Amino acid sequence: MTGRDGRVGVGVIGAGLISNQYLRNMTQFPDLDVVMVADVFADRAAEQAATYGVRSSGTPADAFANDEIDLIVNLTNPQAHYEVSSAALAAGKHVYSEKPFATTREEGQALLEQAASSGLRIGGAPDTFLGAGLQTARRMIERGDIGTPLTGLTLFETPGPVDDHRNLKILLSRGAGPLWDMGPYYITALTQTLGSFASVVASGHTARPRRTQIGGPFDGEFDVEVFTHMSVVAQFEGGGQSMSTLSWDSPHRRVGHVEIVGTEATLSIPDPNEFDGTLKLRRAGEDDWTSIPATGPVGGRGLGPLDIARAAATGSQQRVTGELAYHVLDVMASATDSAESHSWIGVASSAPAASALPEDWDPYTRVV
Repeated sequence: MTGRDGRVGVGVIGAGLISNQYLRNMTQFPDLDVVMVADVFADRAAEQAATYGVRSSGTPADAFANDEIDLIVNLTNPQAHYEVSSAALAAGKHVYSEKPFATTREEGQALLEQAASSGLRIGGAPDTFLGAGLQTARRMIERGDIGTPLTGLTLFETPGPVDDHRNLKILLSRGAGPLWDMGPYYITALTQTLGSFASVVASGHTARPRRTQIGGPFDGEFDVEVFTHMSVVAQFEGGGQSMSTLSWDSPHRRVGHVEIVGTEATLSIPDPNEFDGTLKLRRAGEDDWTSIPATGPVGGRGLGPLDIARAAATGSQQRVTGELAYHVLDVMASATDSAESHSWIGVASSAPAASALPEDWDPYTRVV
């Protein structure tokens, strides 16, 4: 490793809002040495570097050329994910990318092949599934607390981005929308509880096909390129089934609902966009829910890069894999194809199996 004191050197590309969470956490993980913040807007990168005590800033090209950097954390907008991740791999860096992994199956597969041929690690968001909430759910399911898992139900409904959101046009372009922007959290949660998706059928609707962005870099009218409401039914390789709603067309908010029904009980899981929370269990024949606090590490955004860094440094198996990120991409692409063709679509990829994190896994302990 080329960071200070043998730590894994990290370069963050993309100094937007989400970088605050990553930088706040990663600068506290003792296995990581955050070397640089980079952005096409150099002043923004310099500001974030100064805020979080990162010793250098620059452009993406500067990050690729920096010999102290082992791992690139790609926090650019979705349309740039493939280009930046591919350039990072070409520069000999491991990669963690914000979601989605890419905006097409072809780009996602190309990244997997490029990483494999280069002997490099790659993975993608969300890393929320490493948090206490979903890991507690996994441990409960694996020890049989709900019996055999049968079905899943997820729900995300909000009014969506407002007209003066500076990234309104980006959020309503291909590779975004509620399915591609928020779906990765719910789809990943379902892979952790029901396994790999086998096929999907979906229905999509766009409430306002034309929008007007007020202010920001894309000020003016534009055509909405994505469904703003998606209903998805999925079949899983293990025989389970799920129903999901992802919508930016609701006047009210109902978010974070993930429910797994088993033969013996139903388990309500905390918001998959968060790392912690309280689970609820309702056993067969009971009228009330039992609250169960999540146990284990919380950490926050940045656990994914830490997972990849530790795996690369120790030669161990990573949990935040490119194959998992690609499977989530494949599911979203299949759901989009289904909504456009009004047919069932098979999901060709699979999510790799990985054991649940032990409760004493600690992101704040030095292991590399």
